[in-house]
Amino acid sequence: MRALILIIDDSAVMRKVIERALRQSGLELSEVVQASNGEEALEVLRADAGSASKIGLIISDINMPVMDGLQFLEARRDQKLAVGVPVVMITTEGSEPFVLRAIAAGAQGYICKPFTADQVKARVVPLLEAA
Repeated sequence: MRALILIIDDSAVMRKVIERALRQSGLELSEVVQASNGEEALEVLRADAGSASKIGLIISDINMPVMDGLQFLEARRDQKLAVGVPVVMITTEGSEPFVLRAIAAGAQGYICKPFTADQVKARVVPLLEAA
């Protein structure tokens, strides 16, 4: 299964950790696009709207400067960007209000840090297969 994936996290190290976990989970990534906050991610999605190779999955942290992951989800929904593209949140925030707000804004799942490649696979592969 090949996928073009957008990873949003303010930590470059964490973006690489997420990419490695995706590869270890058996995903064949055609390309990984990165953004360090929600505002950068919205710019990526605006540019992707006219692209031939569409983003197939978005993985986003919640806690980031400039625009956090929840604000990104809400702006993405309001601007109708990447409609139908599954979003998985990766966070240290496992509390119910964060999870409910993320799901209400369009997230299809979440993974709590720290995580393993198996946890990433369990959350991500079914979303890609269903898309």
